[in-house]
Amino acid sequence: MRFRASLLAAFFAVFALGVPSLHAVQPDEVLDDPALEARARALSAGLRCLVCQNQSIDDSDAPLAKDLRVLVRERLKAGDSDDEIIAFVVSRYGEFVLLKPRFTPHTWLLWLATPFVLLLAIVGILYGYIRRATTSAPPPDLTKSEREQLDRLLDADAPKAADKT
Repeated sequence: MRFRASLLAAFFAVFALGVPSLHAVQPDEVLDDPALEARARALSAGLRCLVCQNQSIDDSDAPLAKDLRVLVRERLKAGDSDDEIIAFVVSRYGEFVLLKPRFTPHTWLLWLATPFVLLLAIVGILYGYIRRATTSAPPPDLTKSEREQLDRLLDADAPKAADKT
């Protein structure tokens, strides 16, 4: 029993050390104030890593993402509000830095047209599928010569009555 407990403890220790952290935030970046750190994490989760492009700066190990995380934390320490920090980062890197684009006049098309484009694509795929399924005609009937040739071939392959005995 003691052996099992020590084996289980060793397994959990190896598992805990072997599992990477969920976030790329380094210990030297973490703020002392838990409230400010929570705000920094929330802001970082909404900002795109400009190197990786499909990760937030909170999840990315890229040097630029680290610089942005440090910048966000510096602005928080300076007393900036969340909106001021987002506006500052957007002014430097553009709207692309936001993982969730804002609903502004130049993104209306993105927000409003996407569902309709997807709906049209689905309807088009279904229409094509249904059309192919309903328009497939049965094969044409055999001509008289084709039928005679088929009968000869089938008669040649048919077992003889004498072979059965």
